[in-house]
Order: sequence, then structure tokens, then C-alpha cells
Amino acid sequence: MADRPTPRRLIIENCAVATVDAGDTRYERGHLVISEGVIEAVGPGPAPEPPPGEGIPGRRVDAEGHLATPGLVNTHHHFYQWLTRGMATDHNLFDWLVALYPVWARIDEPMVGAAARASLAMMARGGVTTASDHHYIFPRGSGDLLGATITAGREVGIRLTATRGSMDRGESDGGLPPDFAVESTEEALRGTEEAVDTHHDPSFGSMLHIAAAPCSPFSVSTELMREAAVLARRKGVRLHTHGSETVEEEKFCHELFGMGPTDYFETTGWLGEDVWMAHCVHMTDADIVAFARTGTGVAHCPSSNARLAAGTARVPDLLRAGVPVGLGVDGTASNEAGELHTELRNALLVNRLGPHREKALTVDDALRLATMGGARVLGRDAEIGSLEPGKLADLVLWRLDGLGHSTIADPVAALVLGPPAPISLALVGGKPVVEDGRLLGVDEETVAREARAQARRLAEAAP
Repeated sequence: MADRPTPRRLIIENCAVATVDAGDTRYERGHLVISEGVIEAVGPGPAPEPPPGEGIPGRRVDAEGHLATPGLVNTHHHFYQWLTRGMATDHNLFDWLVALYPVWARIDEPMVGAAARASLAMMARGGVTTASDHHYIFPRGSGDLLGATITAGREVGIRLTATRGSMDRGESDGGLPPDFAVESTEEALRGTEEAVDTHHDPSFGSMLHIAAAPCSPFSVSTELMREAAVLARRKGVRLHTHGSETVEEEKFCHELFGMGPTDYFETTGWLGEDVWMAHCVHMTDADIVAFARTGTGVAHCPSSNARLAAGTARVPDLLRAGVPVGLGVDGTASNEAGELHTELRNALLVNRLGPHREKALTVDDALRLATMGGARVLGRDAEIGSLEPGKLADLVLWRLDGLGHSTIADPVAALVLGPPAPISLALVGGKPVVEDGRLLGVDEETVAREARAQARRLAEAAP
């Protein structure tokens, strides 16, 4: 589709506003002023009129019955897994991986492109304005898989942190992936450096970041872990991997390395403010202290953790220790819903089943995890994650005056605990990405049809 113009000036009025700033400021009836893709003003009541002669032509939105929030930030996903939803539904993580690795090893560029468009479209129509993808399978001769993901992000129109993942420990080396699904250590490092050099844009307002992302301790050699950390810091990009996801992983690390995952990560240079880990379910008190001391971030994926019976992450303890925590969808082979709104609700509910009970998380905590928490985890909290002057105009208008929400007085409670709220407007850098529930960058029916066709191709190619 053609590029959508960004209004020079946009005024949104008459809506509830949850800023998710440092004080969790809310306005029962407020306004936002956006100029050149950046938030110029936010506050209570109607927007102030510009001085005579200084008005900038633009658009005014009457958002009566809506809640304005920062756009949601998804900190962990595997876009390619859109093509294998609904498989291995009664497996734990290790058995699930053994069942699906041989299928995933048959992916190619058209498959990944279709899966990425579908994954991104599903998230965008559910309020996500920034997403991170962890792609770590690169079968030989499969084409430009990272490039296909990046193109899909550009088409859908949301910010992307594309992590260049890798695996170099196949079955013959004691890992879980089949040997034909892994790269050599040298290939993985070379591919990561090329991805950073070709695609990473560190500028303010960038639509694309690259991060280095060896997959996990049980699919990656210690050499690759160490060298990837060195490479990432030399290039000035972030690091991402899976960590402490299951009791089986804990046992694997003790057997192979003589220590638990967190201690292992520290010996390989993988704790720090430029690192975030997916899941972190099985964390000891000492692990949490280490994450807090180093500023290492966590992508909390409650639906996927439950789907794979991994357990419940200690999110209240992580937050109280000062660990950066955001939310993640995870791949849709372990979270078939594929959107982040579900994770706000599930993060709150699942953590209230733990020892902190009703004190575990509030609705404001859940919204913060999905916005400012995610921005902090991805290293973008100076740009996105809250509605404050000077930040990028990544925001969502949620309609809350309909059947599903109109009797819930607290708009944040309505958003977090109610059914998925319709989206009247989602902006990325002030540019509309969703309007009246409709994606503007891609055609939803076309995306669904292409993904279905590629899923069939993959099923036919699988062993």
C-alpha cells in the first residue's frame, strides 16, 4: 500500500489519559498535542489553542469514550512460528522443541515473510507499536530470512527490534536442535555482524534496531555466547537470549556447566544493562539480586509459560528488586493468540496465584509492564513507553464506551481486566497504523491468505 502521510499536527481531546510517566499520572478527561510525530503537550481538559497566527494545519480528534495510553511494547516473539500454531499442544518445552525443530528447519524466505506479516499485523491491530522478534533458525539456501522480517515490519508500520539469533550446538554436540538446523560458530557471528552493519539504525525515532541473540544455553556453545557478547558491545547493540525458562534447563546447565543459568550467563558476559532475557521463570533470590545489580532485563511471557507448563515467573519480586521487566507474546507456536493485550490480563492474574496473592500486581502495574517496562527492556525508554512531551507519538486510543467496558469506571481496569478493547486509532511516530480497527499498511485478508498458503507449504515440506 502507499505510504500514509503523517499529519503535521494532531490534537486528541476529551479522552481519559494514562501517561505511564514516573508518577503514573492519569487524566480523567484530557488532551494530547502531537507535532511532527512527537508529543508536544499532554494534560487535563481541552487542548490549549495556539497563539493567533501560529496555528499549524492538522487534524483534531474528539476521543470521547476512549482511553489514551502509550503503544504496547512486545519484548519477545518468534514471528516464523505463526506457521506452526496448534502443534504439540500437550508438551513441555524440551519435548515441544524436539517435535518442532525438524519442521522449523524447513522454513524459507517466502514462509518467514508471510509469517512475519501475519504476526506483526495481529499485534498492530491489538495495540502494539513496537515489537521484538527473535529469529534463530537459518537453514542453508533458505534466502534472506532476516530481510523478509524487516520488510514485513516496514509494511505493517510498527517499530521493530529484529534480533539476529543463532544456534551452533546440534544433537551431535549434546544440543536439542537437529544438526541440519544449526550454523557453525563462525557463520553465526559473521551473520550477526552483517545484520548489524546492514540494518541497525541507532538514531532517535528509529524504526529498526538489531540485537545479537544466540538462542539458549542448550542450543548454543559457550564460545558463541562469549563472542556474541563481545561483538554486540563492539557494535553498540543489545543482547538477547532465553534464560531460566524451565526446570529441565536448570538441570541441563548444572550437568553441562556445573552451575545454574544465571551464574553461567555471568561467566560468559551475559549480564548487563544492554541484555534482556526471555522468560526467567526459575529464578533464585541470588539470581534476582544479580539481575538487579547488573540491570539485566526480563521479557515476561505468561501465556507461553503456562502453555508449556514452564511455571510462574517471580515478577513481583523482580520488580521490587528493580529489575527491568516487560511483556512478551512469545512465538505463536506456544501462544496461539499472538497478541499482547492478553498478556496484560494474564500477567496480573497468574501472578496473583503466587505467594503475593492480591498484592502481586495492580492494573497500573500491568499497563506499565506492557509499555514503559517494555521500552526500558529494549533500551528505548527515552523515546517511547510513556505519554510525555518530547517523546515519540506512539500511542493508542482504546474505545471503552461499548458493551464490554462501559460499566467499568476505572479505564485502566477496563483495559486490563475487560475483553480486548476496540482500537479507534493507533499511531507510530504520529502516523496512523490502525484506524477504526482496520490496519492501514497491509490488507488483513491478503495477509491471512498468504500465511495460510505458506503454512501448507511448510507442512508439505516437513518430515
